[in-house]
Amino acid sequence: MTTAPETGARDQTPPATAHRTRFFDHRIPSLHAGRYEIHTRQLLRATDGADRPLDGKPQPFDVIQPRFSIAPTAVNARYPVPDAVGTYSEVLPHINLDIPELPWSRPLGDIDEYDDGIPWMALFVFRPGELDEDPEAVGAVTVDTVRRLLTGEHGPGRPPQLDPDSLRPDEYDETCVSIHVPAVVFDRVKPLPAEMAYLAHVREGGKPDAVRARSNPEPDIDQLNAVVVANRFPDQRGGLHVCHLVSLEGHDHALTERAPEEGVRLVSLTSWTFETRPDDGTGFGDVVQGLATTDGLTPRQDLRLRVPVTEPGNVTEHQREALDRIAGGATTLPQRLPTGERTIAFHRGPFTALKPQPLPDPGEGRVRLDSSGEALVYLEKYGVFDTSYAAAFTAGRTLALADADYRKALLEFRRAARFAVRRLAAHPDPVGRAVSARHLTAPLAIESFDRMLRDDGGARLGRAVREAPAALRAGRRRTTTRAARTTEDAGSLLADAGVRSVLREAAGDEFVGVRGRLDRLRLLETTTFDNLVPDSRMLPQESIRFFHVDPQWIRAAVDGALSIGVGHALDADLNSLALEGGPIPACGVLIRSSLIPGWPTTIHTGLRNGVEVEPLRTAVYGTDVRLVLFPVVIDRFEIAEPPRGICFGIGNLGTIELREIEGDEIGHGKGEFPADRDFGAYLRDRDTGVLNICGPGTALLDGLEAAHGGVRLSSARFALQMIQAPQVQSFIRP
Repeated sequence: MTTAPETGARDQTPPATAHRTRFFDHRIPSLHAGRYEIHTRQLLRATDGADRPLDGKPQPFDVIQPRFSIAPTAVNARYPVPDAVGTYSEVLPHINLDIPELPWSRPLGDIDEYDDGIPWMALFVFRPGELDEDPEAVGAVTVDTVRRLLTGEHGPGRPPQLDPDSLRPDEYDETCVSIHVPAVVFDRVKPLPAEMAYLAHVREGGKPDAVRARSNPEPDIDQLNAVVVANRFPDQRGGLHVCHLVSLEGHDHALTERAPEEGVRLVSLTSWTFETRPDDGTGFGDVVQGLATTDGLTPRQDLRLRVPVTEPGNVTEHQREALDRIAGGATTLPQRLPTGERTIAFHRGPFTALKPQPLPDPGEGRVRLDSSGEALVYLEKYGVFDTSYAAAFTAGRTLALADADYRKALLEFRRAARFAVRRLAAHPDPVGRAVSARHLTAPLAIESFDRMLRDDGGARLGRAVREAPAALRAGRRRTTTRAARTTEDAGSLLADAGVRSVLREAAGDEFVGVRGRLDRLRLLETTTFDNLVPDSRMLPQESIRFFHVDPQWIRAAVDGALSIGVGHALDADLNSLALEGGPIPACGVLIRSSLIPGWPTTIHTGLRNGVEVEPLRTAVYGTDVRLVLFPVVIDRFEIAEPPRGICFGIGNLGTIELREIEGDEIGHGKGEFPADRDFGAYLRDRDTGVLNICGPGTALLDGLEAAHGGVRLSSARFALQMIQAPQVQSFIRP
C-alpha cells in the first residue's frame, strides 16, 4: 500500500502567457555618437562670372550616448538575473537594454575596416580565478575618473586608446568602472569582430495580434530593446560567475591580434554576478524523456495506472479472471470475512486503467447505498469479493466522521429539510399551488395573527373575540381542509424536481455547506492518497500514468459521506437532495518524478481533438507526486518546461531547436541540431565553453547555414536559432 504524504494535497493553477516577439539585425543610428561640426559655404557669383566662396562660422554639436557607464534604469533585463542561483551551464547570459540603438551608437575602430553592424560593446563572462583583481568572481572592480583611466592610473592593463578630440571636456571628470583582464584570459574568451555582430540584435515585443493576423507591421519604437548575448557558457562544475558588459572602443586591434602582454583595461558599463550549480547531466529534457521512453528513444509501451504483471503461459480461466481485473487497475489484498475466514479480495480506487463499468443497481428502485455491505461485489464463481465500491463508501463515511464542520452542517441541513418537507406534505395541494421556500420555513401562523391584528384597525380581531363564545356554546366548530398527504408519504414528494429545488432553498446555508464539502469529495480533494493509488507498484519512481475516473466509485464515496446520522427513512430520503452536485472528473494523469520539486512551475496541458481542456483540479501530494484531473477524456497530454522569458543556449540534451527563417512559419521548429547531439564540437574548446561562431575550425555559423540549405544567417536569424526554447514532451493516446 502507498502511504499518504504528510503534507497532503496542494491545489495548483498553471500560468498562462501570450505575446509576440520579432528580431531585427540591428538599429544603426543615422549619426554615430561623437563630436561634430556643421560647416556652411555660400558661393557668390560676381558679374564677371567668377565664384567667390563665403565660409560661415563652424557650428559644433555633440551626439551624446552612454560611453563609460550605463544607468541602471537603461537596463531592461539580465539573464541569469543578478545573484541568481541555479543550473545555468547550458545558458548564454544576455542583457537587454532599453536604448535599442546603443550597441551600434559608436563605430568600432576604423569604419572602413569594420562593418557598421558590429557593436562597440560585448558581454564577457568570467569564472573564479580568471581576473586577478577579482579572483572569486564576486564583482570586484576599480572605480575612478575617466581621466585617470586614460592615463593608466586605474591599474595594470593597457587602457583604451581613444582620440582625445572625441571626448567632451566634461567626460574626463565622469566616474567610470574598469576591470583588468590578463592577456591570456582575454585571448581565450574574446569574440572576433565578425562574431560580435551575431551576438547583438534588436528585439521587439508586443501584443500577439500581429502574429495572429500574419501581418508584418512597422517596428513599434516603444517595444524595441537591444540585446547583447555572451559567447561563453558558465562552468558545468558550478560556482560563482561575473558578467561584464564591456566597451571595446579603443581595443579593436586586440580583437584580431594577440592582446598586449600587460593585458587590457576594459571599461565595464555594467556588471552582475550569479551562481550556477554543478550540472549533473540531468535536466528537464532528460527527466521528461525518461517518463516517456526506456532508453531515450524507445517509447514505453504501457502508461496506464495498473500493477505491472507478466502474464504466464497457458493461462487458466481463473488466472484470466484475475489478470483481467488487474489489467483494469485492481490489486489484490488480504480480506478477513465476518465469519473469521481469511481470503483475498480485489480492490482498486477511483482510477481505472480501462473504461469503468456501471455500479450494479442496489435493487428495489433505490439509487443510493445505505451501507458498505451493499457495495460489496461477490464473485460467486471464484468465491471472492471485489471491495472497491465498499471501500469507497467506507472512505466517504470515514472522511465525514472526521470533519466536525461537515457533520454539523449535515445534521442542520436535515433538520431544516425535515421541517420543510413535513410542512409541504401537510399542504393541501403542494403541486397545484406555487409553494415557495418561504412557505415552508416562515412562521405562517404568527404572520396570520399579525395580519388579523392589523386588518381594519383591529376590528377583525374584535369580531372574532365577540363571536367565539356564542359559536362555542352552540357547538359550532370551524373545520379546515385536511392535507392530501401525510408525513408518512412525505418521501414520495422528493421525486418531483420542483419540490427538491424548493427544499434545497428552504434548507439554506446548511445545504450550501454540505454541498460544498461533497463537491470537494467529488473532485477527490479530501480523499487520502492510498485510496487513490492502493498499490505503490502502480506508480513507481520517475513514472507517468494515465487513467479513467470511475464516477460510480465517487458516487459510493458520496453515499458514505451522507450515511452518518441517519435516524429514519425520511433522513435517508433527504440525502437524495445532495446527490446532485458539481462535476466529476472523467480522466486524469499522475506523475511521480523529480520533475515535481525540481520544476514546480512546469506547465501541464491536456487536449482533446486539438483543443485545450481546462483541468478540473491540479494538486501536488508530498514532494514528488502531481495529480491532474480533466472533465473529459483527453487524447493528448503535454509537459512543457516552465516559461522564463527568452534566453539563449542549448537544451540539456545537447542540441538546439532549428527554427524556420523564411515564409509564413518563421520561428516554427524544424528539428534538432546537431544530429549527433554533440554541441561541444562548436566550441573553441570544451573547457572554456566559448562559442566558435565563425572562427577557424568547426564554426557554428557554417553548421547552421548548412542545416538551412545554405541560406545565409543574419544576426536576427542567428538569435532565432539560439533561443533556448522551453522543451515539451507530448503523450498521445493511441
